[in-house]
Amino acid sequence: MRDVVLVLATVSTGLSAGVFLLYAHTVMPGLRRTDDRTFVGAFQAMDRAIINLVFLLGSFIGAPVLLAVAALLSLSEQWRAALGWLLAALVLHLVVVAITAAVHLPLNDRLKAAGDPATIDVALARAEFAEERWVRANHLRVVLDVAAFVAACLGLLAGR
Repeated sequence: MRDVVLVLATVSTGLSAGVFLLYAHTVMPGLRRTDDRTFVGAFQAMDRAIINLVFLLGSFIGAPVLLAVAALLSLSEQWRAALGWLLAALVLHLVVVAITAAVHLPLNDRLKAAGDPATIDVALARAEFAEERWVRANHLRVVLDVAAFVAACLGLLAGR
């Protein structure tokens, strides 16, 4: 059971890092090149779409839960070599969750609350969104979650 949880924790952490990396190298640079109406409409639609069980349970919330369970299952002497890596991965991912809660969710919600891009001042909505702040904080999420994924991989290897 421990091995299954450890593999799932590692995969889940990697999936989470991949989502943030995709936003960093594709989604946000692509949106940056669009006009205000396209930016606001596309971002609102993507933000609504990402709130789903696959993302939430499969990676974003699933990763820390699975990492915590894997760490608990690694408390015995036999698996102790993996414990430090798993705890490091858990802490790093929890920082990512905190950044998301402190920066990304409020900015995303502000943009969604601005209203229908066909009826609002989209330039003002985009300016109030604070795109550069969102992007900088996402770059930090990428670094931290990739580090969490590497730590989980090392925990997986150390547990062998």
